[in-house]
Amino acid sequence: MFTGIVELIGTVQEYKPFDDSESGGQGVSITIKDATPILTDCHIGDSIAINGICLTVTAFDADTFKVGISPETIKRTNVADWKQDAKVNLERAVSQDVRFGGHYVQGHVDTVATIVSREAEGNSIIFGFQLNDTQYMKYIVEKGFICIDGISLTVTKADDTNSTFYISMIKHTQENVTLPLKSIGSLVNIEVDLTGKVIEKQITLALENQISNESSTLNKMITKLIDQRIQEHFANK
Repeated sequence: MFTGIVELIGTVQEYKPFDDSESGGQGVSITIKDATPILTDCHIGDSIAINGICLTVTAFDADTFKVGISPETIKRTNVADWKQDAKVNLERAVSQDVRFGGHYVQGHVDTVATIVSREAEGNSIIFGFQLNDTQYMKYIVEKGFICIDGISLTVTKADDTNSTFYISMIKHTQENVTLPLKSIGSLVNIEVDLTGKVIEKQITLALENQISNESSTLNKMITKLIDQRIQEHFANK
């Protein structure tokens, strides 16, 4: 589990695709450097989020660590853009003594979005994004949480019709994450707030159970309404 509070900006040192991968099966093996501050308590098997993707440390030294990434993760995220020397956001999995300053982040990226706008507003930047998979727009709401490239942010505006949403990034955050380094047209990783998914699942299951049960309250209400409409129809004949 993560908070979406980026600890450090790292650098891609090596990107070894597919058959050359030693630790990622048929995916890729990636080595991140400039990571000394977050490796002081590192162990093999630890989870570190890279641009919001929860990944497992397979090797490390004083300044670098290696992870393996599967083909499924590559398809769903912006990993393909992680060329050598690319800057990435890093966050270790939370420990018991970490203040929860962001929001509950799994590190399970849902989809990617394209940066469609960026405008200065005082010392803040207003970024606009358009989802590649519109199905996730239902989980993005104004003033709701969203994780973009591993950064916990608040949605300032959501446009369901065009599958676009906006965030405002303050100066402090700009100086400690990679998003301001990206240009319009760049892809970012998106993890929507898990709360919306859980609520949707619970409501769906509850409705399905009610509908499948002939003696349920919902089924009785539907039957009563249908009977009323039928009676009204024939009464007006």
